[in-house]
Amino acid sequence: MSKLIQGVHHIAVKPTAENYKRTVEFYTGLLGMETVKSWGDPERPCLMISCGDNSCMEILSGESDQLPAGPLAHIAFATDKVDELIEKVRAEGYEITDEPKDVDLGGTPIRIAFFYGPTHEHIELFWMKG
Repeated sequence: MSKLIQGVHHIAVKPTAENYKRTVEFYTGLLGMETVKSWGDPERPCLMISCGDNSCMEILSGESDQLPAGPLAHIAFATDKVDELIEKVRAEGYEITDEPKDVDLGGTPIRIAFFYGPTHEHIELFWMKG
């Protein structure tokens, strides 16, 4: 059987709008993690910062000061088998929240899909195509 998951690509956190800048400064300033990609706009900036060993932390901009689901937005697993895995997940009855699609991430083509795992954790399948 081929290896379906190649590792954790990124863990996404979504601080409140009020706490976004402090969160970025904590990871990039205090912990010294390097920004590898940024996108969005001044109202909704987003960053991908390196955790080393080809894994990242994604810091998504919060839209408000309320975090109904907590600060952990999702866990993203690196895979080049997004479509195959979504079909396996679907066949087992798990809820697909975003069907596989191609997206431009700040000039880099990616393929992603999202679903809920067995304890309602939000999981992203992430393939960086370029």
